[in-house]
Amino acid sequence: MTDTYAELDAALERVVAAARVHLDAVRGAASAPDDEAVWRAYVALNNSCHEYDEQLNDVFGEVTPWDLEEISPEEAAGRLSTVTSDEALVIEADDPHPHVVSVRQRRDYRVPSVAALLRVAREGRPASAAGGPAEPISTVGAAIIELLESGDGSMGMLDVPELEPLDGVVVIAEIDTPLRADVLATVDEASSDQPFRLAAGETVLARFHEAAPSDEDE
Repeated sequence: MTDTYAELDAALERVVAAARVHLDAVRGAASAPDDEAVWRAYVALNNSCHEYDEQLNDVFGEVTPWDLEEISPEEAAGRLSTVTSDEALVIEADDPHPHVVSVRQRRDYRVPSVAALLRVAREGRPASAAGGPAEPISTVGAAIIELLESGDGSMGMLDVPELEPLDGVVVIAEIDTPLRADVLATVDEASSDQPFRLAAGETVLARFHEAAPSDEDE
């Protein structure tokens, strides 16, 4: 019986030790989600508590308030993060990526009727906040800008019958210097396409083409 008591005491000590390791892991994770060390410590604490509960029941017919099931090694491994490399697991807050990702989208449209496009842009224009007369919409460019600004600014706002979508392309590039609105405001007409050109040293990371919807798609 002495050996049985000693085994029970050892099981209880494992619970205390596992609880301390778990607490240290939680503190070290600083509330980071899905921390691997916290999960491993949790499994060890769960299983040591389950073992102590089983032994207490075997020796004295008593149980603890813990209603736990043992976590198998397979289950524990299955719930670990699939990220295994140190580079992927550690994100250095003071070591950001030195470059900027630039997404450039081109979508071409055919205008079946300029008059119809101007009309839909005027009809969708919200009332002027200042109450004064708004700038007239008299060109295709102004009409398309109005459609974009009257919505959320996305290309989806151009999904209107008055614009017939053609093919498009999206380019994702890595650049060194991001756009600045104050600089763009001073760009002259001769270099107005400068924001869309890649500079020396800038790299295209990916590109995909958007095909215009066909009659079969409709």
